[in-house]
Amino acid sequence: MGHLSANPAGANPSGEGPARRESQSKSHRWLWIVALAVLVGLGIWYFRGTRASTEAQGPAAPGGSSKGGTGAGGFVVPVVVAAAQRGDLPVYFDGLGTVTAFNTVTLHSRVDGQITKINFQEGQFVHQGDSLLEIDPRPYQVQLEQAEGQLAKDQAQLRDVQVNYERFQLLYKEGVIPKQQLDTQGSQVGEFEGAIKADQGTIDSAKLQLVYSHVAAPISGRIGLRLVDIGNIVHATDTNGLLVITQLQPIAVIFSLPQDQLPQVATKLRNGEQLVVDAYDRDDTTKIEAGKLLTIDNQIDTTTGTYKLKAVFNNDQNILFPNQFVNVHLLADVKKNLVIVPASAIQRGPQGTYVYVVQSGNTTKIQTVTIALTTANSVGLSAGLNAGDIVVVDGQDKLQDGSHVNPSTAPATPNAQNANGGQQPSPQPGNAQSGARRPADAAQQGHSAGKAQ
Repeated sequence: MGHLSANPAGANPSGEGPARRESQSKSHRWLWIVALAVLVGLGIWYFRGTRASTEAQGPAAPGGSSKGGTGAGGFVVPVVVAAAQRGDLPVYFDGLGTVTAFNTVTLHSRVDGQITKINFQEGQFVHQGDSLLEIDPRPYQVQLEQAEGQLAKDQAQLRDVQVNYERFQLLYKEGVIPKQQLDTQGSQVGEFEGAIKADQGTIDSAKLQLVYSHVAAPISGRIGLRLVDIGNIVHATDTNGLLVITQLQPIAVIFSLPQDQLPQVATKLRNGEQLVVDAYDRDDTTKIEAGKLLTIDNQIDTTTGTYKLKAVFNNDQNILFPNQFVNVHLLADVKKNLVIVPASAIQRGPQGTYVYVVQSGNTTKIQTVTIALTTANSVGLSAGLNAGDIVVVDGQDKLQDGSHVNPSTAPATPNAQNANGGQQPSPQPGNAQSGARRPADAAQQGHSAGKAQ
């Protein structure tokens, strides 16, 4: 019989299996406990830090601002203020225009010949009467000499027939010759007199051709690009010209306005008033030139409902150029004796149009106003404010009626002509009918609406 083994199959001879597994399980539990404790500690630390930061900033003000408030609860709101002024505001009609040369001349040759001399440079400014081109004058000089020779021949023959006619008159009186012979000799005198007049006309024509061979400037203006060169043969029947001259001083601008504005403009022109017209660049921010309204077209365009006007500008600096696009502002009227505030002071709400007025004690009051005219960055009021009232122009979103404010003064922005006749810098022209605003151009602040008067 065989011997039985003391250790069953699969048993750990050392007896350490269950004990080892229990030890590993306890180690895992401790790791989970330590990790959980670390997470709890981090959460407590983060919560306390956030709370401390919030308390350091102070309680949030009503309206969502953490630095102040709407004025309730003793909080002071910093704002920017400006004083209302009494003065005049201009009324502008805005349109789109195109610069047009006052006169444009395309020079053509009036004689046939070869160009022998060019006396101008491309782009040069010339004056009326300046010599520009010379065409070979020799053929016309020859024609002149031939005409003068024919004149001398006819004059000699005229003297001969005149002497014979005087002799025939004496012979006729003595009855030597008949009346018919005398009349025939008289007709020869008249024939040569007519020939002499024709010769004189031929001479004048040749002289005129010589004048035409020297091409002169018919107007003062600027020459464009050269169209011919020395040596070219030109003819009086050529379609293309020799050169083009455009008059730039003065220069015109043709622009359009809505037909609803026609009566006001036409009435002022009939009364002899001179309306000021300003030309601005394509961006409508920079003033280019100031001029005056010249005339109105004689009909309204039915497709657009607009009418055309023509303004004239001196263009001393030659800034305006033919076919240039410009924005035109016509000074149609000046509203007198308005209370003027910056456009940024105007607020709109259920109660209508209003402003925040700063009272004594630096508290605000909602004041309803009536707008008479809006132009660029200024608003003219007909009711609701008095000259000298302090209004808020920035920071209104944090205000309510009775708010406490810390005011700071804004630069003087109401631009108008004050009531006593003195001039203040005018606003950049805006659309007086719609109240549209445009960016102010600091370089143009010297333009005054009072110039219309």
